[in-house]
Amino acid sequence: MLDQTQIDAIAEELVQADRDRAVLPKLTSRYPDMVIEDSYAIQKVWSDRRIAQGAKLVGHKIGLTSKVMQVATGISEPDYGVIHDDMVFESGSVLEFDRYSNVRIEVELAFVLSKPLSGPGTTIFDVLDATAYVVPALEVLNSHLELEGRTIVDTISDNAAMGAMVIGGRPVKVDEVDLSWVPALLYRNETIEDSGVAGAVLGHPAMGVAWLANKLAQHGQSLEAGEIILAGSFTKPMWVERGDTVHADYNELGSVTCRFV
Repeated sequence: MLDQTQIDAIAEELVQADRDRAVLPKLTSRYPDMVIEDSYAIQKVWSDRRIAQGAKLVGHKIGLTSKVMQVATGISEPDYGVIHDDMVFESGSVLEFDRYSNVRIEVELAFVLSKPLSGPGTTIFDVLDATAYVVPALEVLNSHLELEGRTIVDTISDNAAMGAMVIGGRPVKVDEVDLSWVPALLYRNETIEDSGVAGAVLGHPAMGVAWLANKLAQHGQSLEAGEIILAGSFTKPMWVERGDTVHADYNELGSVTCRFV
């Protein structure tokens, strides 16, 4: 495990990499004895430093909850990151391509909580009871560590590659639709690149939120009312380039669109 001096130094590296739009060597190539708890400690210091600079914590993201995502990344268990207020955009937004590194898009559902959730022992039924509404969202991945050969330790340290989210479409109550069967068609520049259904996330997207509440409890944390939770992607990451327009059609839940310039 790392000592606090090393954790602080790595967090500062990642803060600077975010400012500089830089990509750093994998942490595991420099700190081969790192463990997952080191990674979450680094992420916490990184987040606290951004908050000290004026950012506000508004939610969490869950990653690697579907088999397609685990295969795409070579990582076999879920992880989580934090969402700050400057990461949230509305559908139709124009995003600055150079603001992010290794830019990719994922298709997700976002849960907005009306009640707090605290683990351990949180179930899917607790999540559904605590959810104000569910709404379509795109996640913009932003990776500051080299991708080839990375492990979950690298990914978690880098805030689980969370860069931004674009939220839109039609918010729904959890009993309005069968959330497991919410579909999406993902377009890049008017061409369908991928598709999926939300049940690819652990069988039901609310299962990811339950996992998150229970995992946060291990770190002495919980989910608060009003938080936005990105429940995990049900498509593989799609690479985007400068000038691309991205559009996701969620059928009866509407659509989400953004453009990179």
